[in-house]
Amino acid sequence: MLDKLNIVKQRFDEVSDLIIQPDIISDQKRYVQLTREYKDLKELIDKRDVYKTLLDNIAEAEEIIADGSDAEMVEMAKMQLEEAKEELPGLEEEIKYLLIPKDPEDGKNAVMEIRAGTGGDEASIFAGDLYRMYTKYCEGQGWSTSTMSFSEGTSGGFKEIIFEVSGENVYGTLKFEAGVHRVQRVPQTETQGRVHTSAATVMVLPEAEEFDIELDMTEVRIERTTSTGPGGQSVNTTYSAIKLHHEPTGMIVSCQDQKSSHKNLEKALKVLRSRLYELELAKKQAADSEKRKSMVSSGDRSAKIRTYNYPQSRVTDHRIGLTLYDLDNIINGDISKLIEELKLAENTEKLKEANEIL
Repeated sequence: MLDKLNIVKQRFDEVSDLIIQPDIISDQKRYVQLTREYKDLKELIDKRDVYKTLLDNIAEAEEIIADGSDAEMVEMAKMQLEEAKEELPGLEEEIKYLLIPKDPEDGKNAVMEIRAGTGGDEASIFAGDLYRMYTKYCEGQGWSTSTMSFSEGTSGGFKEIIFEVSGENVYGTLKFEAGVHRVQRVPQTETQGRVHTSAATVMVLPEAEEFDIELDMTEVRIERTTSTGPGGQSVNTTYSAIKLHHEPTGMIVSCQDQKSSHKNLEKALKVLRSRLYELELAKKQAADSEKRKSMVSSGDRSAKIRTYNYPQSRVTDHRIGLTLYDLDNIINGDISKLIEELKLAENTEKLKEANEIL
């Protein structure tokens, strides 16, 4: 393992030197890639230093014990050896996990899209509940959220809402939420007290930076219209709403959240880039058999991933068979336990792969 860590140290030294070179700093794409790599490698190098110290302590203790000339030193060396050997297996497992190449998307911001599915008005209300759940969770993580576009439901909630989440390792955390979410409860409109099942689809896209997707603006038709819905005097008076038509794919992206046409265009382009980037990622992942096997981050948006059962105050994640009887707190943003268990399941898979490699 130390040989592998020494190779990592060589690369870390190379990257440390590269990121201070003027030609690299002036190349934004290269600089961003290298600074991300530096951050990932730094974590591994810190563990390498601890690991190397531990191995040195073991070697030193064994040498003192083998010499045996000083009884007091031998006793201390035996204690040192026992402590180091207890610490070593856990540290080796951490290093094995860190040696697995990280998904470069994990550190990115995310664009989340929530759409009401089957269930009519109740599905729109549920989509609104999910939106509130995620924004509260993001707030607790110290992340910022910004609405890009939305279409309100006739009885509350949203038919569709798209929002951006910015912060540290956002996509790597929220990617587990992609898929179909089901709710089982008595709708407000139900007079007989019967439990209905409704659904909403959540999409989580890594936010594409400009250099991730080179968007050919000659292939994008921009349509400017007046905004609709509530919003004050500027609504229906200025052509601030933006609709983008991406001719090659047929994708349409709308944004009317901002009063400024320029800001709406900026947000709409961000969503379009992220959707196009996701298409490219899907192609790459389809060719990657290990990605396809992953039970917690398959990206299959038609897969039913979670059920929220109100009569039993139960939330079940079907991918890992986890059931929690804490619906009130979960729907109010406390989804940390769910995400931690999903991350643990993915990390366990990765460690299995690492043990095969090492």
